[in-house]
Amino acid sequence: MFDLVPFRRQNKKVVENDDPFAYLFSNFFNDALDVASVSFKTDVKENENEYIVQAELPGVEKEDINLELDDNYLTISVNNKEEHTEKKENYIRRERRTGSFQRAFYMENVKEDEIKAKYNDGILEIKLPKENPGKSDRKIIDIE
Repeated sequence: MFDLVPFRRQNKKVVENDDPFAYLFSNFFNDALDVASVSFKTDVKENENEYIVQAELPGVEKEDINLELDDNYLTISVNNKEEHTEKKENYIRRERRTGSFQRAFYMENVKEDEIKAKYNDGILEIKLPKENPGKSDRKIIDIE
């Protein structure tokens, strides 16, 4: 099955003046940028015959994505380099953003030779056929 461990880097900046609005907007934009730069959203589905992983990677080229299955861990890594140039009258704006991020999922009961992946319109889809088809053994745990 999968082992999903959420991770989020906290980078809170203290606003020196006690303006609550400055603090609110500062944290809003800093948090939004931090999350976007270190992670990507991933959906994991299971049916009787396979697991399906869908990762949102908008603006990423297929060549910048690496998939690896090692010791039952599926790792999705991305090295992103983006450059934007805008020229108007006497104004030139250049923005560059580089970064790398990855997600790893613990896998078992997967036919390693039959894993297939495709990338289309910013969505990476990985199909992982089960070695022993059927629902995985799950135990429901009561909460006291």
